Amino acid sequence: MPGTPRHGRGAVSNDASRYSATTGEAVDDGWFPCDALPLRTQVSVEQARSVIARNQSPDIPFDLSLNPYRGCEHGCIYCYARPSHAYLGLSPGLDFETRLFAKPEAAALLEQELAHPKYRCSPLALGANTDPYQPIEREWRITRQVLEVLQRARHPVTITTKSALIERDLDILGEMAAAGLANMQVSITTLDKALALKLEPRASAPHRRLQTIERLAAAGIPVKVMVAPVVPWLTDSELERIMEKGAENGATAAGYILLRLPQEVEALFAEWLNAHYPLKAAHTLSLVTLAHGGKIYDSSFGRRQTGSGEYADLIAQRFRLALKRFRLAAALPELDSGLFKPPHGKQLDLFG
Repeated sequence: MPGTPRHGRGAVSNDASRYSATTGEAVDDGWFPCDALPLRTQVSVEQARSVIARNQSPDIPFDLSLNPYRGCEHGCIYCYARPSHAYLGLSPGLDFETRLFAKPEAAALLEQELAHPKYRCSPLALGANTDPYQPIEREWRITRQVLEVLQRARHPVTITTKSALIERDLDILGEMAAAGLANMQVSITTLDKALALKLEPRASAPHRRLQTIERLAAAGIPVKVMVAPVVPWLTDSELERIMEKGAENGATAAGYILLRLPQEVEALFAEWLNAHYPLKAAHTLSLVTLAHGGKIYDSSFGRRQTGSGEYADLIAQRFRLALKRFRLAAALPELDSGLFKPPHGKQLDLFG
């Protein structure tokens, strides 16, 4: 029924895109229950013309990013990328985690862009919007193909993920890291398995992510544990423990992001809270508001990821103290862009 959580999915509802002219509502007419049909993942092919996105935001630590997929099957209810599905005429709710788009030509397009005479090398971020190692990567292998292009071009890359699937590519990432061309960020929201199953239903379990940090570090890859997001009242008490476990498993740096609820994510998260933790909903949302200057979300550069005010300052202070306590850096070493070797463009094939 509407408002009822689905097993293995994060969002509770599937309201229409804010750009849609019409809306629909599921109704139980007595013939077939609303949840009679399984909610399966559908993957469509996106015919992209380019794959490198350029960023000029002053509070984002990278200039270039690449997303092999639109939408994310992990289903993290707090994902700030959910509103982007509205531009496709789809819902930021269940559509975001069930109606996905893959870019099978991403590696070829990337190679073309790297070969352009005006291209200037800078670390490329994978996973800036949606997870490059979400479950459908097992079949599509687009992230793997992208990494092969970057490896050949000696192009630096940084990856953020919640998935143990990244271990599949240790052969590439280990070799790149040895040359100063790769570092990783593994995001852990909570160490509570039951809570994680509701918050991020198809991401790797917390203990597997810790194991992934250990295996990445053992392969010589610099790893940063990201406590992201810090959810007031639900996960904020775990900040130090997650950083400690990350350090124990080989992470050399740590970071955090305070819960962000832009656009449709606000309603989706509130609905999720009332479905799973009704007694904590009001307090959690009041703390979110307190941490963003009296608003549910403050999009200002410099404040949107860490918040402002007494509660946000307390989280920041705890984080700084934990960095010292567990001997973690706030950032990983810079990657080397000087080794970049542009691929041969197609125009050179005539003279090969």
